Amino acid sequence: MKILAVCGLGQGTSLILRMNVENVVKELELEADVEHTDVSSASGMPADYIITSAELAESLTGHEGTVVIVNNYFDTNEIKAALSEALHS
Repeated sequence: MKILAVCGLGQGTSLILRMNVENVVKELELEADVEHTDVSSASGMPADYIITSAELAESLTGHEGTVVIVNNYFDTNEIKAALSEALHS
């Protein structure tokens, strides 16, 4: 499974999100390749799941992957709940 952690510029914030997503993936005992990137690049990258904010999710409409929205990139409980819901839908 491939997961993209996406922010506006693809640098600091998405890197933090990626690290938190990796921790959540480990907690859920999943195997996933997690990368971080900016929203423009993400639209052309293959992925099963894209984790980002509601504002940036609008730019990813039509992407083949499931877009998972989180409000706080630092809240691993929110990331875990959102990713778990997406995995089971």
